[in-house]
Amino acid sequence: MSSIDFKKLSRFSRHAPRYTSYPTAVEFKDLSPEDIIDELKSDKPLSLYFHLPFCKSACYFCGCNVVYTSKADKRRRYIDYLKRELDIWAKYLDTNRMVRQLHFGGGTPTFFTPEELEEIYELIYFHFKNFEEDAEISVEIDPRFFSQEHMDVMKKYGVNRISFGVQDFNEETQKAVNRIQPFDLTKEAVDIARAAGIDSINIDLIYGLPFQTLETFKKTLELVKELNPDRLAVFNYAHVPWLKKGMRKIDETTLPTPEEKLKIFKYVIDFFESNGYKMVGMDHFAKPDDELFKAIEKGELHRNFQGYTTKGGADLIGFGLTSISETKRAYFQNYKDLKSYEKAIDEGRLPVFRGVKLNEEDLIRKYVIMEMMANFSFDIERFEKTFGIDFRKKFESELKELEEFIKEGLVEITPKKILVNKTGSLLIRNIVLPFDEYFKKMANQKVFSKSI
Repeated sequence: MSSIDFKKLSRFSRHAPRYTSYPTAVEFKDLSPEDIIDELKSDKPLSLYFHLPFCKSACYFCGCNVVYTSKADKRRRYIDYLKRELDIWAKYLDTNRMVRQLHFGGGTPTFFTPEELEEIYELIYFHFKNFEEDAEISVEIDPRFFSQEHMDVMKKYGVNRISFGVQDFNEETQKAVNRIQPFDLTKEAVDIARAAGIDSINIDLIYGLPFQTLETFKKTLELVKELNPDRLAVFNYAHVPWLKKGMRKIDETTLPTPEEKLKIFKYVIDFFESNGYKMVGMDHFAKPDDELFKAIEKGELHRNFQGYTTKGGADLIGFGLTSISETKRAYFQNYKDLKSYEKAIDEGRLPVFRGVKLNEEDLIRKYVIMEMMANFSFDIERFEKTFGIDFRKKFESELKELEEFIKEGLVEITPKKILVNKTGSLLIRNIVLPFDEYFKKMANQKVFSKSI
């Protein structure tokens, strides 16, 4: 059974950012093209993210940046602009740098035909030819839009990790969120991937959706067990209809209560741990031989905008609509609407519309937050050697803010380390907040949801 104290979890899980990278709540300022070009002058490895934004219809729970269409000409037009965007980036980015990660997200990447996906891969490999031997090449897949032909293309271009969106197998829940996805259809997709030799398969689930109860979710978990994934991500549904219009179609009276959600989450942890998985971070599970679990045991897990990863130390460059890039000293994002994105490319500009350049204070705080969020421990001595700063003196007030967590046994501070226990790891968004100087500036805005 889980060693998590759910009474403490319930008490502390009230207010926290839904997504925490860094800066948690930064207000993006103008970032000049010169600033971006300077950031691209590096010899660090690259992590490449390509956003393929199209979906045929809306899943009402979705918080992603999506364009809904069934028109083939929109996909064709997007590929043409993606090609031109790559040509522009190639003027400023050394494409001979080693590639550590290549990830397709969406939208629904496999909404593109196999032939269109092959064309996109060809565009990428035309520009980027140097991939690390163990590079992670991954795709997010909606099983409703996946075929053997898709898999053949992915295998040809080195895909070695696939994430299948499931969310829930309960039919009433699926109808309420406008995503009908039978178990047999999902199993067929997983079987295709396994037969192709993909030995790292992730399944995404969401708890907190309409009509979910502990009993209905138990049935979903039993079905997921049959799929035998290598990893799982079990996310808390964040109902933010003021930010995402699609969520307004969800009847809030059908959502499970916080108490029911906590029961579901507790059962999820016990279920997967009793079936051979280990909990990794706030919302992930992995088999003990998975590199994700091995990394956290060594204190080498990393976190970026794509979630937990073992492939740290790289500059993340995003391509396509709304993609976010992260370099050592900056974050920047592409335009979020097609018209502006295309206009920038037509004018020969990088399609970046906002960003922020990190100052020295940002870099210090980013280091603290990301280390704690990824590994749930913090090496004080290593920090002091890296920055030449007395940690306790600099963060005296922040450490005082952690006292409530310390008194509850969620956090321990030794002379050399800050340690977060298993219950505390689920509240890590709350625990790192004292170190985020931007959070208080946005605390009154409706951009946050409950941790559980």
